[in-house]
Amino acid sequence: MSVSVVILAAGLGTRMKSNLAKVLHRAGGACLLEHVIRSARTIADAGQITAVIGHQAERVRQEVAAFGVQYQVQTEQKGTGHALRVCAGLPGLNQGRVVVLYGDCPLLSAATLQRLIAAHDAGGQSATVITTHLENPTGYGRILRDADGNVRSIVEEKAATAEEKRVTEINSGIYCFEAADLWRHLAKVEPNPASGEIYLTDLVELLRASGLATVPLVIEDPSEILGINTRVDLAEVDRLFRDRKARELMLSGVTIERPETVIIDHSVEVGRDTVIGPFAQLLGTTRIAAECRVGAMSILENATIGAGAIVHPYSSIQDSTLEAGAHVGPYARMRMGAVVEEGAHVGNFVELKKTRLGAGSKSMHLAYLGDATIGSNVNIGAGTITCNYDGQKKSPTLIGDGAFVGSNSTLVAPVEIGAGSYVGAGSVITKEVPPDALGIGRGRQENKEGWAKARREKKKS
Repeated sequence: MSVSVVILAAGLGTRMKSNLAKVLHRAGGACLLEHVIRSARTIADAGQITAVIGHQAERVRQEVAAFGVQYQVQTEQKGTGHALRVCAGLPGLNQGRVVVLYGDCPLLSAATLQRLIAAHDAGGQSATVITTHLENPTGYGRILRDADGNVRSIVEEKAATAEEKRVTEINSGIYCFEAADLWRHLAKVEPNPASGEIYLTDLVELLRASGLATVPLVIEDPSEILGINTRVDLAEVDRLFRDRKARELMLSGVTIERPETVIIDHSVEVGRDTVIGPFAQLLGTTRIAAECRVGAMSILENATIGAGAIVHPYSSIQDSTLEAGAHVGPYARMRMGAVVEEGAHVGNFVELKKTRLGAGSKSMHLAYLGDATIGSNVNIGAGTITCNYDGQKKSPTLIGDGAFVGSNSTLVAPVEIGAGSYVGAGSVITKEVPPDALGIGRGRQENKEGWAKARREKKKS
């Protein structure tokens, strides 16, 4: 039988104290709604997932456009039941089963969703609701069961009696419904007299009155249904995501030194026997091969790191590639598509921007290499700069295989340094240096004998 998913994601989240829609806040390297969609995709195709959106609807669409889900706009937020009602009549939702999720509950695992479907199929009930037990259930709706163990009703904290408040089983708000029963009875739910809102929890009693059972599925890990209402909640969910990811990597053969200090996004991949130093950040779509090392405090974002490569401490690699056996850092920066080829070395305080450093080449100290293509086995001396910007446009620098660029050289682009050539230290190079030539571009030295001594004597007089 088909499964459709409705994700309720229309709220602003006033307690977040933010101008940003709640589901657009980020934890674990993605917006909250993205995490929920990824889990939903394990039980339903993208075309069978509908996100109910409201606040900043267009921005929400753009953020998760790549997933191809459907959208339904809730122009007024009048409760969870009302949010689901706006989906009534949508293609595909009138048959099979309908699973209701929340855009601000990103920790719900794919395994738990699959358990939900299996439990619903096995029992033959009209509805299945995920529940859990809390030592301190204050603030949550309580699950009240009948003699058969089915859900008799769900009572909110503020409406609960003293005896009901002692119940530790709480409502997650996550359901699997039989579609026909859902829509027929949801239309009958009346607005709450106090708030005027339509609550999905009231549907349980309507179903029971019609002889239809709602069965609880108790999960052991309460964190899976942790909703986000404040920035404190957001920080806790982010921590849980990071803990999960670090544990996953360590169990797959990655060494993480001080795992409680690292930040690793959910989409990052790391190969076996790689070592991650303390306080490193691995972000976005970073891919790290086997037997690498990422030093302490390094930040890698959308980086590709080849087998056996080393990122020394305090380095930054963004949207760039470090090939097998290459070294970068410490205190190095790569950005905007930079590539360090196999076995090449980039040292301290060197920045590469849109630059390819060839295999076996070295730039070990205090250099800026922008918009440059550098061949293999090239030596770039300390203090070298490629002057790639003239105030209006960027221009390239080409350095051939085996060239040697002396310290403190300034290469004014566009310019080409030929293969096997030398550039004398301290040169300003403004035109081509032919292959195997020596290029020198500096003023002639002049020594004035006795000048310093005369100056000192003049100061004494």
